[in-house]
Amino acid sequence: MNQYLVVGIVFLVVIALLATNKKLVETLKNIYKIEELRKRVIYTIGLLLVYRLGSFVVIPGINPESLSALQQQVEGNGLMGLLNIFSGGAFSNASIFALGIMPYISASIVIQLMGIVVPYFQKLQKEGESGRRKINQWTRYLTIIVLLLQAPAYLANLHGTLQPYAFVLGSGALFTVSATIVLIAGTMFVMWLGEKITDKGIGNGVSLIIMVGIIARLPHALMAELNTRFTESTGGFVMLIVELALLFLVFAATIALVQAVRKIPVQYAKRIVGNKQYGGVRQYIPLKINAAGVMPIIFAQALMFIPALFSKFESTSAIGTAFSNYSGFWYNLVFGLLVVAFTYFYTAITVNPNMMAEDMKRNGGFIPGVKPGKKTVDYLDTIMTRITLPGSVFLAIVAILPAFAMKLGINNQFALFYGGTSLLILVGVILDTLQQIESYLLLRHYDGLMKTGRIKGRSA
Repeated sequence: MNQYLVVGIVFLVVIALLATNKKLVETLKNIYKIEELRKRVIYTIGLLLVYRLGSFVVIPGINPESLSALQQQVEGNGLMGLLNIFSGGAFSNASIFALGIMPYISASIVIQLMGIVVPYFQKLQKEGESGRRKINQWTRYLTIIVLLLQAPAYLANLHGTLQPYAFVLGSGALFTVSATIVLIAGTMFVMWLGEKITDKGIGNGVSLIIMVGIIARLPHALMAELNTRFTESTGGFVMLIVELALLFLVFAATIALVQAVRKIPVQYAKRIVGNKQYGGVRQYIPLKINAAGVMPIIFAQALMFIPALFSKFESTSAIGTAFSNYSGFWYNLVFGLLVVAFTYFYTAITVNPNMMAEDMKRNGGFIPGVKPGKKTVDYLDTIMTRITLPGSVFLAIVAILPAFAMKLGINNQFALFYGGTSLLILVGVILDTLQQIESYLLLRHYDGLMKTGRIKGRSA
């Protein structure tokens, strides 16, 4: 059976199931009825289409028909393959958006870490909206610095990978300077798109851009898996159905990981002002099981590329060879342990029990059975330590799931969707966007996107 026909059948079945879901159809009608929400959704879709179209515009001076060598290099390289997924294929297309939004993400991480150790940035974080604007400005400046390093490195890789005839205008200094400017402008434009989506659209713009890039690679990965199944006679259509069912279960488990929280009860003291009573209610502090999000996997993955450098030296070639196999035992063991370690590290610097205890004391709140002050800090710290352990182990399992998928014979490209950074970003962004849409619907007394109404953030 032709693989294109199989993909078409799969998509038709999905569309048919969605079309017959009366609850979903009714919800879509309600979204259309809310004018502000309708405009935001259309605005978001429009800007995302602009981004996707730009990912196919090749850098001026490069022949689009001579990029096969670059695409083969990206498929065989773990780091480049990851960057290509995040950019929606723009990296392997030598597009004006080749560097994507990742330089901005890198700069944001650096600024975030500086906010912990540098007093100036700590002060900006406490200044509210004006401080946020200054932090955003510093992030943009740092993004340009990162681009000034990454753009020439990307062009140098093009010179080393592509044939000389690929550069139709030559490969001299003029091309390098102009192409560097184009790549910097492309990334800054993508940043602008993300900010506009956040301000006037729905959801977080930067996260949506990354998500769209990841989803854009899904059809290519599915086609690669179909080629594997039908050309090598390894199960065919039945095996494909089993793989899709397993993918659904992995998505469900990841959603549970992202959504899981430990609720800490907080009691607020009663205050009588005139004839009105203030406080006296019990609320909860939701401590997330996975407070670190996707950052531990990103940090660990960055470190795992270092051992591969040892393969260039004869005395340490065995170490480099062992860690070059992404589905090997030692690679995934060390990778999993690093994810656990970074989860604890990132949770420690992002979740501050001292600040939570101070906020509770300032607002007249206390945890029942726990004295305010140091006892509250110790209690919160103990709870975070306990819930971070299963969260970190589960996150490590999610991180190494693509290796298990490869061992089961799943194509390398399709296996990346069974776990790791791509899966967590997909799940996190989709849930965040659904929560925002649901808030608009509930505000207008419409039913939410889920029949049970159990999306995080919905209390009824």
